[in-house]
Amino acid sequence: MKTYSAKPGEVEQGWYIIDLEGQHLGRAAAAVASILRGKHRPQYTPHVDTGEFVIVVNVDKLVLTGKKLSDKKYYRHTGYVGGIKEITADKLMASKPEDVFKIAVKGMLPKNSLGRTMLSKLKIYRGTEHPHAAQQPKTISL
Repeated sequence: MKTYSAKPGEVEQGWYIIDLEGQHLGRAAAAVASILRGKHRPQYTPHVDTGEFVIVVNVDKLVLTGKKLSDKKYYRHTGYVGGIKEITADKLMASKPEDVFKIAVKGMLPKNSLGRTMLSKLKIYRGTEHPHAAQQPKTISL
């Protein structure tokens, strides 16, 4: 008996659409990261990109539980000495809700070039409209 290992060219990648209205941030990000990695497939191989493309709509209607809106902070650095910047989750959700979800999913993917490739297959939109109708995405409910 031999163990099957998927090759990069032989994996068919489909498109999925997920509506995040009323969903919790962490649970939705974990489900999307699993689909991006390809862990839902029987031919999942850790070192090959076996994942699908994921379109996420209504990201502005995500829910954060507890006091995370006021207590959770996101940090970035300008590159200059003393250039650390922080912003709370409620301010970031008001201005860029796409970044909140993208940061959450990015933390659940591998930290290498394979993870960056997987993250590039994530398409995030605020409303219900998206320009990927030609790909005929399948709807998934979480």
